Amino acid sequence: MNNNTINALCQALQLQYPLIQAPMAGVSTPEMAAAVTNAGALGSIGVGASTPEQAAVMIAQTQALTHGPINVNLFCHAPAEGNVAREQAWIDRFAPLFARYDAAIPEALTEIYQTFLNNDAMLSVIEQSAPAAVSFHFGLPSAATIQRLKARGIVLLATATSVAEALTIARSGIDFIVAQGIEAGGHRGHFDPEAFDHQMSTFTLVQAIRQHTAHPLIAAGGIMDSTGIAAMLQLGATGVQLGTAFVLCPESAANAAYRAAMKQASATGTELTAAISGRQARCLRNDFCDFSRDFAASDVPDYPLTYSLGKALAAAAAAKQHHGYGAQWAGQGAALAREMPAGELVSWLMNACQGE
Repeated sequence: MNNNTINALCQALQLQYPLIQAPMAGVSTPEMAAAVTNAGALGSIGVGASTPEQAAVMIAQTQALTHGPINVNLFCHAPAEGNVAREQAWIDRFAPLFARYDAAIPEALTEIYQTFLNNDAMLSVIEQSAPAAVSFHFGLPSAATIQRLKARGIVLLATATSVAEALTIARSGIDFIVAQGIEAGGHRGHFDPEAFDHQMSTFTLVQAIRQHTAHPLIAAGGIMDSTGIAAMLQLGATGVQLGTAFVLCPESAANAAYRAAMKQASATGTELTAAISGRQARCLRNDFCDFSRDFAASDVPDYPLTYSLGKALAAAAAAKQHHGYGAQWAGQGAALAREMPAGELVSWLMNACQGE
């Protein structure tokens, strides 16, 4: 390992290892984040799907479990633009599935998550709790918000899926770019879901960004073992972010069906779909993917309106013991996931990496 590349992240957050456990809203827990931090890496929680009140509780719970740094992730998506005709057509399209599971279909799609953009209540929670790090997904908050968080001594990170997004992040004053390759599980972090997605691999994206800026970056997507970590550091990444690798950890909030599907990943594989939530996201290939694979992108309502129906369908099917419609987010390396405590996984990954 090149210690010079490690120092920027480790020194900024007083870490032993240049490794971040991805926030994974709905999967990461205070227990997981604390275990990762206590093992010498950076544990993360995602509060993008939480109310400010829920976020305050989750952050406090995490901080109570560790004296080390934690990262809190926020969603910076544009507010949904309603389209009554498109949303009704979407509801109608799923009516047969709800009928199959004897469930009432939602009468309307709802904006179940609030963006962090212009969200003074959530900003107040972050300022008061002052986690060591805050990361942004789907875009960036205002310059004024960035400055307010930096004034609190918070280290800032933001996801980029392209060189252009990375350069925007570098110019914004944010400390670290999280370079998210196409292999990554969960939602693509691209700023504009309508824009062309270059779909670069992590391997290519890290090098492409490096050609244009020396701003420190974190490699994310498809990294599952010490070999992947070492490769990304060799390419010039300051650190790595792993999410799918932690899904099977006992501290994960993944339910039994999700875990079972992860263990079948070598057979099923993963797929990018916008039909579950309204934005492109990589999940384990399941019945939801099969049902919606040929849907036109223009038919999909905005995020997170689409997600309100997706969650309702998953719940309806699960009530009948069918789990093929869950949002089982996972990266292309899902079959390489190991079932061990989060802290042990960090130690195993980094000890193996340092031995190379």
